[in-house]
Amino acid sequence: MNARGPTRAMVLHPDIQTERERRDPGPALDEAVALAAALPDLEVVAAEVVRLPKAHPGLLFGSGKIEELKAKVKAQEIELVLIDGPVTPVQQRNLEKEWGVKLLDRTGLILEIFADRAATREGVLQVDLAALSYQRTRLVRAWTHLERQRGGLGFVGGPGETQIEADRRAIDEAVTRIRRQLAKVVKTRTLHRAARKKVPYPIVALVGYTNAGKSTLFNRLTGAEVMTKDMLFATLDPTMRAIELPDGTEVILSDTVGFISDLPTQLVAAFRATLEEVLDADLIVHVRDISHPETGEQAADVTQILTDLGVTGETPLIEVWNKIDQLPGPERATRLTEAARRAHVYAASALTGEGMGPLLKAVAEAVSPPRTRTVVTLTHADGRRRAWLFEQGIVEGEDAGEEETRLTVNWTDRQRAAFQAL
Repeated sequence: MNARGPTRAMVLHPDIQTERERRDPGPALDEAVALAAALPDLEVVAAEVVRLPKAHPGLLFGSGKIEELKAKVKAQEIELVLIDGPVTPVQQRNLEKEWGVKLLDRTGLILEIFADRAATREGVLQVDLAALSYQRTRLVRAWTHLERQRGGLGFVGGPGETQIEADRRAIDEAVTRIRRQLAKVVKTRTLHRAARKKVPYPIVALVGYTNAGKSTLFNRLTGAEVMTKDMLFATLDPTMRAIELPDGTEVILSDTVGFISDLPTQLVAAFRATLEEVLDADLIVHVRDISHPETGEQAADVTQILTDLGVTGETPLIEVWNKIDQLPGPERATRLTEAARRAHVYAASALTGEGMGPLLKAVAEAVSPPRTRTVVTLTHADGRRRAWLFEQGIVEGEDAGEEETRLTVNWTDRQRAAFQAL
């Protein structure tokens, strides 16, 4: 929070009648308010759905609605207006002039949240790159994240904010510099990923709409203390832990950034490297908030983003209908019955632990690949590779000769590949 208190904000969701795929305005407004609430320096004091026959090119809203909203902005001392949807640079400039306040569209708000959440060097660089790509097309003057003293991009205000008149050349130079830094970070993480591939542990990636309960499930399964709050984008950078399943199978569990509808294209591109953990996964666990009124629409958004990332149907996928504990009796019974009838769907509660047994069993079955029995011949001097085979617990028999040892191993394709890479 800045010294003078939080910024007073109004959230507007334009419900444009001419749009083919219109979201239900009620839940859409609720989500926009939740997005705004995810920033510590904001206080949402007003929110409403604005119904429009069509979007006006210069001001988005009609002249009558502009005056009506201007009166509300003045009466409630609004300092920032958040538009839950795309706003062109011309519309942004004109609306800010009409109302005398700062204005952010949905993309700008999500960028601000991501900047506030980024914890790792790669996360910070990716947010900066996405923000610069976005702002290169905007007629705005503030891009203070290059010298910020707090999280966030400086749109909202706070310590260290200075108005910088940035021309295209300056932004392009910053983009080039950040891409160069990001390339080094990505190269390092690629090496880490390559090293992980030598470890014969399957990777299980948790994905889902933001606030679906992925981090709560991650904590339940790993005993870790990943930040969990009833807040959109509570976690941003991916977290990975090795866990042992009830049948003894060891896996690496990855908690990824939450998805959201209308995710800015800049962020999909900028965070592709982070989300590539999903592309490497042996199993994807799609966590759904089954208690949310738009759980179906959220699931469709997640599926679309996975497709955009290049995830194919070849990667096994399990659905977890999370937060079953938050459903009223009759609906809960219906959902439990529905999940039981579907393949690869499991109703559970990450908060209470309900349904964890069947879920973990399903994960173990999905990641336990077929094994092949093979005889491996090693010289007596090759003690390192022999020790590795025993560490994996896959040696079924050993026949030591004068010059070499024959080991009977029962291994997976992944273990065989890891052994050959030694």
